[in-house]
Amino acid sequence: MTTTRAVWVFLALLTGIRLALLGTTDLSFDEAHYWMWSERLAPAYFSKGPGVAFTIWSSVAIFGPNEFGVRFWSPVLGAGTCLLLYYFARRLFSATTGFWVVITANVTPIFNIGSFVMTIDPLSIFFWTAAMFTFWLALERSPESSWYWPATGLLIGLGFLCKYTNALELLSIVLVLALIPRFRREFRKPGLYWLLAVFMLCTLPPLLWNRDHAWATLGHLRSRGSLDEAPGFNPLELLTFLGVHFAVYSPLLFAALVWAVIKGWRRHHQQFKGIFLLWFGLPVFLFYCLLSINRAANPNWDGLAFLSLAILAASYWRERVESRPHLLRWAAAALLLALCMSGLALNSDLLRAVGMPLPRRDPADRMRGWRSATAAVEQVRTEVEAQWGERFFLIADERDRASEFSFYLREKRTEGPGHPPVYIVESQDIANQFSFWPRYDEFVEAPPPAPSAEEDVYTEEGGVNPFQGRSALYIQARNKADAPRNIRAAFQSVEHSRTVEVRRSGRLVRTLQIFICRGYRTLPL
Repeated sequence: MTTTRAVWVFLALLTGIRLALLGTTDLSFDEAHYWMWSERLAPAYFSKGPGVAFTIWSSVAIFGPNEFGVRFWSPVLGAGTCLLLYYFARRLFSATTGFWVVITANVTPIFNIGSFVMTIDPLSIFFWTAAMFTFWLALERSPESSWYWPATGLLIGLGFLCKYTNALELLSIVLVLALIPRFRREFRKPGLYWLLAVFMLCTLPPLLWNRDHAWATLGHLRSRGSLDEAPGFNPLELLTFLGVHFAVYSPLLFAALVWAVIKGWRRHHQQFKGIFLLWFGLPVFLFYCLLSINRAANPNWDGLAFLSLAILAASYWRERVESRPHLLRWAAAALLLALCMSGLALNSDLLRAVGMPLPRRDPADRMRGWRSATAAVEQVRTEVEAQWGERFFLIADERDRASEFSFYLREKRTEGPGHPPVYIVESQDIANQFSFWPRYDEFVEAPPPAPSAEEDVYTEEGGVNPFQGRSALYIQARNKADAPRNIRAAFQSVEHSRTVEVRRSGRLVRTLQIFICRGYRTLPL
């Protein structure tokens, strides 16, 4: 069997396994929230472009609103990214290098998780890798013009519509052209400007949406990157950012990558391939290192940096293993450790299977217990509606819980077009996408008064609130002492109804408090 055929067979089998496992856990917070986006398609959203919403919409339209339907594209995109990495590495180095890039990627914990859950990251890394490949092909055909230039712009633009970090690929392109003398002539040719023009077309939907929504995304990105705070120097934050990478990429694999980049720095800068791969990775990594000097960035934010650097590291270590066979044992240990960490990241119950205690705060609990918790909330709603003889609407304390309940409710009641099945607590702050959907504290246009033959009626009332006088169930996490002030002030009475505990194998996974809120009267001005 040739190396290429082996890669295809491996990825086909692995993708089949991943697809079979998609329905074995509940959706994560982000998945549930992005599903809500897909139910309300728009040119952009509070924190992201429309890419993930349209992607989930396409698979849900085929497979239905279930875990498989939401997550379908994630394993497929993971396989597509691996094929692009394989063919790119084969073109630059050898089929063997490409094979080990694919194997290494698929034992890495963060890549395994990204090929299982459907967030913006599978889309982002797929389009980044595809654009990197087409840009290389454009340079191979230089000085002749080719369609690879606008294709690269389109791929970067599509990536940007999924994750705004993908725009940094433009910086990588400029650096590569500037650092390699024979390609500086491309600054005087139309190919680069076709690339930029196509990319700019892709930025129009988010720009137009933000223009109409007070540039909300800019404020969110400033806050997310701690740019709204006074700049500071916190070495521990930077060390935390760097240290977490050893966990999510596996300690030995990440150490091997760092060693390969540093040890081969001089040689890499003497070769076109080395310069290309280095500068398609370093700008993203350095950008988030800079942000982490103030506050540590999340380890998945700079995942784009390690696609090209992984190819560089695979080539470096392939040469070392071939010349020093004893290193093969270390390579096998690194891959085995990463595979074990990936298994635990996807299913921490493996610890219980071998008799080890589960951690007190298991990260996998983020994808557990939501179906059961939502069923308990629905049961409470049914009981109180029978008791009080009226319909109750639902409010949750946070975006995450509101999204999970919205997805898992069997009876997804909506109060009107565009309304979510579950609201978040009313606030004047623009906190997330719920702030732009219809809310229970909004006023709508008042109906015109009935015509009267005897007198004309005039009013200064600008609108009415259709929730006035209605009742709601408010659900929050147990770690909060009481219902928040906005809830207590907005209803005539707020009474704790019950506490719901979700357990799994005897272990407490989630605790919720449910309050009965009677007589909504809106918050006082």
